[in-house]
Amino acid sequence: MGSWLYEGLLLFGVIFIAGYLFGTLTQTRNAMNNRLALQAFLFCVLGVYFVWFWTRGQTLAMKTWRIRVVDVQGQALSEQRALLRYLLVWVWCVPPLVAAYARSMDLAGTSGVFLLWVAAWAALSHLHPLKQFWHDELAGTRLVDYRPAG
Repeated sequence: MGSWLYEGLLLFGVIFIAGYLFGTLTQTRNAMNNRLALQAFLFCVLGVYFVWFWTRGQTLAMKTWRIRVVDVQGQALSEQRALLRYLLVWVWCVPPLVAAYARSMDLAGTSGVFLLWVAAWAALSHLHPLKQFWHDELAGTRLVDYRPAG
């Protein structure tokens, strides 16, 4: 959980810079203009960020917490497998947001549904035989404890 929080802090900077770049290049003056394009752009930026780091084994937050992502054979991820993992990770976010949108929930309701979903999805990892997240099972990846030699 600490790795998630640290990753979120790092991603704030990535998203801020990418959003600023998008706004500058598109000359967007209002945050609600080009909203869908901005979201698609940020989705791609995050995809590049995670795929690039995961093919090298770990993000900065994962390195700090000594976590490494590998395939089921313990090897580094291919770009295709890292991309599949990135897409499957969205199971953490998309279902509660779609449900909140379909029910026209306000921010408090959306936040509540989102937090409940994330807690439930995280709790389901305890049902996995290796205590892994289910998106890792589906992607053929594993999170492992990693302590570099030296």
